[in-house]
Amino acid sequence: MQLFGTKDYQTEIRRFISGQHLYTGLRVTACVIIPAWLLYHYGLLSTLISIPLGALFVGLIDNPGPVQHRRNGLLISSCLNFIVVLIAGMTRFSPWLVGLEIISFGILFSLISVYGARASSIGLTALIVFILSIDNRFGTVNIFQVAFYYLIGGLYYTAVSLSLYTLRPFRPIQQLLGECLMKTSSYLSTKSRFYEINVDSSEIVTQLIEQQVRIHEYQEQLRSILFTTRRFLSESTHKGRILTMMFRESLDLFERTITSQQEYGFLHRHFDGTGILDNFRITINQLAEILYDTGLAIQEGREYQNEEGMMKALQESADAFQKLRMEKLNAENVEAFIKLRRILNSLYELADRIKQVGIYTSYDTTLSSRFQSNVDFSRFATHQEINIDLVRSNLSLGSSSFRHALRLTIALLLGYIISLFFPLGHGYWILLTIATIIKPAYSLTRKRNIQRLSGTFAGAVIGFLVLLISPNNTVIFIIMIAIMILAYSLLRVNYAVSIAGLTIYLLLSFHFMYPSGLNTLLTDRVIDTAIGSVIAYLIAYFVLPAWQHEQIDKLITQSFRSDRQYFLTVAKAFTGHPPDETSYKIARKDAFVTLANLSDTFQRMLSDPKNQQPNLPLYQQIVANDHMLTSHVATLSHYAQQYGSVYQHSDFQPLIGMIEKTFDEIEKEESDNATQSANEMLTNPVLKKVRRLIDQRKKDLQQGLDTSSVENRKMLSDLVTITDQFRLIHSLVADAGKIWREINSRTFFSKKVG
Repeated sequence: MQLFGTKDYQTEIRRFISGQHLYTGLRVTACVIIPAWLLYHYGLLSTLISIPLGALFVGLIDNPGPVQHRRNGLLISSCLNFIVVLIAGMTRFSPWLVGLEIISFGILFSLISVYGARASSIGLTALIVFILSIDNRFGTVNIFQVAFYYLIGGLYYTAVSLSLYTLRPFRPIQQLLGECLMKTSSYLSTKSRFYEINVDSSEIVTQLIEQQVRIHEYQEQLRSILFTTRRFLSESTHKGRILTMMFRESLDLFERTITSQQEYGFLHRHFDGTGILDNFRITINQLAEILYDTGLAIQEGREYQNEEGMMKALQESADAFQKLRMEKLNAENVEAFIKLRRILNSLYELADRIKQVGIYTSYDTTLSSRFQSNVDFSRFATHQEINIDLVRSNLSLGSSSFRHALRLTIALLLGYIISLFFPLGHGYWILLTIATIIKPAYSLTRKRNIQRLSGTFAGAVIGFLVLLISPNNTVIFIIMIAIMILAYSLLRVNYAVSIAGLTIYLLLSFHFMYPSGLNTLLTDRVIDTAIGSVIAYLIAYFVLPAWQHEQIDKLITQSFRSDRQYFLTVAKAFTGHPPDETSYKIARKDAFVTLANLSDTFQRMLSDPKNQQPNLPLYQQIVANDHMLTSHVATLSHYAQQYGSVYQHSDFQPLIGMIEKTFDEIEKEESDNATQSANEMLTNPVLKKVRRLIDQRKKDLQQGLDTSSVENRKMLSDLVTITDQFRLIHSLVADAGKIWREINSRTFFSKKVG
């Protein structure tokens, strides 16, 4: 079994069936189809169609999160949709009033995104409901009744969703946690490629950066749910405690995955052709496969442990290392063998973490007794207060949220004007396309635009073929339900496929309701989507565009400041002042979060136009540098926890102070400290002691003496490992300063020339 992309189809199907996305798709589809079928059965669907529609739109904002946040969001969305339908329905015959509402709702519903992703979904859904409600084809229906039916549908969905949560409150956690571990498995498997000969390291780092962003998203969702919901931390909830312990273990596991960062070039120079690096690569992939299966087991809610498989893989690597050591160890390569030993030890430690997660999958009642509450969990969850001042503070062109609101509003007005002056059968589809495509960043808008167009055209073709070859309406109805489930399951995973599914579903449903006008419907869908996509693209490019290079400098500064705090928190352990667990984990979280934010912004920058990618190679270097820096600080933190109290000494303080000073110089315009830092590194007491130990070890080997005690060899190995991390951290920070100053100097020059 191989990982991702080439993994066997049976495992991928199991992953999809047990995952959160299919669960969401089934929930939304059931809440729409069941009332729609009942209403159709009693001949009331045409009159009460707003009930399933109300359930649908409220269901679209039901993102994972703490139950109280979900409940509040569902209720707010239901009430907001009611108000929007009421206002739009009463004014839809007046283009001037509709235009004013587009301006008001466009800005308001976009600006509430400052309160977070859930608020953003509520605003977008309300905007879509408004767009549907200004369609004059509904004639003179009772608007209050329509709005009331939307409210009933929303409350119906809310009741069903919260009831399902009450029945299975731990299911969302298991699904998110399983996905998170499977993504971590992918990250680990990608890292194994560093051990391949003649591999492109920059390509691997790019993949790792992208994967780390996805893992961070899952971790943030899990923090939000676990650390703001009392039932998961309650001493009376056994399964809640186990899941919390499992999540905490997954964070430590990811840190161990990141800490397996080595000087790969150095290793390849010494060991290419010996087979040992390929052996390590195979072992890492085996561990990644076991981690993947563990994540899948958590998602499916079953027990999984594979200690035998892990120990077999580790033993093969240990035997290969010992054999190579006996054959090749000499004075010239002793440091290289110390690094190999470090890798082997890291694999054992990583396996222990994976094993511990596997033990938790049994949910044995005795495990919950290990739960420790010595960490202030409330400090790890992100709290967003609903404060109107936050909206007021964003009412300026300096706010990216306000600029996005203006872009969206202008695009909607333009689309509405076009729908008024041109004979388009379903002109509101133009507005729907614009509302769903335009995003705060140009790169996201461009990506969503391509997905929307490709999905619509593909769905139109497939839908037409289904109608052409399907033998009867029963088959068409079954296909329609299956496609609807698939579309809503993939809405947050693969937007293009989801839109294709929604287009197919739309065509099949209209086949039942308006069979004679299907060709017109198909034409309108394609034309309106194309018009909306063109408008969205032009507005996103030319009207107050949001380029990522305007945001990335601030994120770079934030990330290096977090790395600095993370390093200082970790390094205290070597001076006899180890941090408390809460402070350490907060520093680690901040470093990982700021790195993920920076990486995500850089990934979006790659999709911006070439003329909006200034200094791209330098930004790529500094993002890769930051990723490596965070990895080595995480590695140092691991050794600090293991050996900080054993090797603590005041001689570490000058080394820490020197690195802290180098961190401080990153943001300075000039630095003449490079030579001084190099000299300080050479004369540092700790590094001089390690060099003496290495020289003595080499001398013994040259003389054919291998009489060093196990304790002395272990001390040498430990100190080399620890000081290597200090040395590499210092080098990476110094390099970051050089790159950052080069970026700033080029930016200053370009502004001066401009």
